[in-house]
Amino acid sequence: MNLSMKWLKDFVDVDVSAKEYADAMTMSGSKVEGYETEGEEIKNVVVGKILRIEKHPDADKLVVCSVDVGGDAPLQIVTGATNLKQGDLVPVALDGSVLPGGVKIKKGKLRGVESCGMLCSLGELHLTHGDFPYAIEDGIFVLEETCAPGDDIRAAIGLDDTVVEFEITPNRPDCLSVLGLARETAATFQQPLRLSEPVVKEAGGDIAELLSVEVREPELCKRYMARVVKNIRIAPSPRWMRERLRASGVRPINNIVDITNYVMLEYGQPMHAFDLSFVKDGKIVVRRAQEGETITTLDGAQRSLTPDMLVIADAEKPSAVAGVMGGEYSGIHDGTHTIVFESACFAGPSVRNTAKALGMRTDSSARFEKGLDPQNCDPALARACELVNLLGAGEVVSGVIDSAPEAYEPVRIRLDAEWINRFLGVEVSREQMVEILTRLGFGMDGDEVLVPSFRGDVVHKADIAEEIARFYGYDHIPETSIRGVAQGIITPEQQFERTMTQTMLALGYTQILTYSFISPREYDLIGMPADAPERESVRISNPLGEETSIMRTTALPSMLEILAGNYKNRNTQARLFELATEYRPRGEGELPDEPQKLVLGAYGGKADFYTLKGAVEALLGALCVADYDVDACSEHYAFHPGRCAVLTCGGRELGILGEVHPAVCENYGIGTRAYAAVLDTAALLAVGQPEKTYHPLPRFPAVTRDLALLCDADLPVLTLEKAIRKASGKLLERVELFDVYTGSQIPEGKKSVAYTLTLRSAEGTLTDEQCDKVVRKVIAAVEKLGAALRSM
Repeated sequence: MNLSMKWLKDFVDVDVSAKEYADAMTMSGSKVEGYETEGEEIKNVVVGKILRIEKHPDADKLVVCSVDVGGDAPLQIVTGATNLKQGDLVPVALDGSVLPGGVKIKKGKLRGVESCGMLCSLGELHLTHGDFPYAIEDGIFVLEETCAPGDDIRAAIGLDDTVVEFEITPNRPDCLSVLGLARETAATFQQPLRLSEPVVKEAGGDIAELLSVEVREPELCKRYMARVVKNIRIAPSPRWMRERLRASGVRPINNIVDITNYVMLEYGQPMHAFDLSFVKDGKIVVRRAQEGETITTLDGAQRSLTPDMLVIADAEKPSAVAGVMGGEYSGIHDGTHTIVFESACFAGPSVRNTAKALGMRTDSSARFEKGLDPQNCDPALARACELVNLLGAGEVVSGVIDSAPEAYEPVRIRLDAEWINRFLGVEVSREQMVEILTRLGFGMDGDEVLVPSFRGDVVHKADIAEEIARFYGYDHIPETSIRGVAQGIITPEQQFERTMTQTMLALGYTQILTYSFISPREYDLIGMPADAPERESVRISNPLGEETSIMRTTALPSMLEILAGNYKNRNTQARLFELATEYRPRGEGELPDEPQKLVLGAYGGKADFYTLKGAVEALLGALCVADYDVDACSEHYAFHPGRCAVLTCGGRELGILGEVHPAVCENYGIGTRAYAAVLDTAALLAVGQPEKTYHPLPRFPAVTRDLALLCDADLPVLTLEKAIRKASGKLLERVELFDVYTGSQIPEGKKSVAYTLTLRSAEGTLTDEQCDKVVRKVIAAVEKLGAALRSM
């Protein structure tokens, strides 16, 4: 809902900035999405008066104008417009001005003649012919407003309103109106609300002689009211009405249509106007549509209707889709002489279903579907007729048609001040409660609150407490713990899981979620041996089909399915992870064991065994898992026998990682190398350090030594690294592998492995003797593994 602040001031005085207004309204429960001032993009554009028009000396289609802009001397401006004459008032964009869309105007020359600005059209100011009907669309905007040269153009044409956008919740349809928001504003700022009852001057006659109404579906149409206006004079609306409609996001059309839109915005009650000459036999029937019936709506589209849709019809055919949109043939046009104003209250669900089925959600349907107040039909209809009088748009025929089936009785709720205070945890006097409720339009009858008809959301004393709370001030309600409920904490397991998820996301992996039930065929696709114990699975007693008939004992097939789907969809690369549950059957009648696994999958880009291993090691570092081993593995059926490794720590297996076996990739239709890892989260949690140990920054310098070792080609570098660490003792700060080399200078079956050792002592600067001693111990240790210091 867009609220014009100029319009609001008709009902309540608010002398605060737009930001202060937005903050206060949000705190009292009317959430403000934002606010803006009309035309705020327009800078340095003023009213100018044409003093003289002369032909351009070198261009037949250009003229040179002398324009008074309120300064010491007139400006010379060149234009190609043909609709100007001496004495016209026009918008002038001066040198350095800015127009909507960020267009900047600078002084320049046109065909050799200096032009010190630009004369503006409607379009250049982002205005339409509907905003100023007297102006032409393909020429300069010639003003008919009361203004003088030098006046700011925004103020001169009323393009300076501040518009506040509200997010109205579905339970508050009364706030989809200027009056509703004015009521909330008055209560928020504790200012008086100025309301007036519409006064209609009738021109005689009897509506019963011109129109009759029959409501056949009272459960879908709670109230239907109508008035007739004769001797209609179609004309543009006055400027004040056009300005308010434009600020509210509604395009001005003509006085009659604008009146219906104006009342909808002001009262929140959708209105419709029929041309009485198109109402067959002067009879309006509110009924369900007949099977196969159609209607051409105001947007020019033909709509097929069904019997569950409510329509407004005459004696023969539908004239409007109730609560959604009127029909084209019964609309207002220049030849209209007598009209019918309709003010009705249709059932929200019916309007919602109809609008959805027809694919045409309108401002009207958006209001009706939230549930409107039947008591609002009467004042809204009176306001429309009052505006007809005010605009001189016609003569109101005497009498009103009203189909209201029964008198209105307000909802009554006992005001229990003690319960409300206990419920909210505050101490508010009963008098203060009554004062708040009165400001909001509630009535009092002894100890009972009389709920106004427009507050259909208030049905319980808790609703009354909410009204008290939002105007007492949510920020004034003290913080209290929920009684009888334990405070929430994050368990170590939950924190561990969060760390895993956050780390994988930080490494560029995307989290997925797959089904826990799979097909037995998946075991064949990953190459699982026929006698593997993992093939024994929990079977689902009533599966949807063979594809989802067992609970998985390994989550690897689920990851490969997603990788395959991405590859088949031509995604060039994928980095995925899942915290997946596996299901291992136990004894008869027992629930299965449900270990959780972290499954990683990747292909494309720079994915290879080492990037996957690096991601796993980064995860282990984040989980504070230290002293783990990475050993080659050639026996797992799903992985490449030469590019696979098992992670262990303290003799406990943490998981497996490597390149997916080419045959398995072929089974899944993955036409490139794929990589996967399956890690046991319970094992990771068991070996991870729950608390990090921090060390002070070093006070003494480090010493580095490089060692190039010659060893057997099949000796793992990790084995060498462990020997180096153990031999170096406490002085070793870091060991880094920086080269592995095999070539002509290296004997057959051997390789050269080079490490950088960083040595440091916390007690003082290391001497060469101390460092040499460490190196000698390292060499002695690696020699036991068959390695030796490389001599060349």
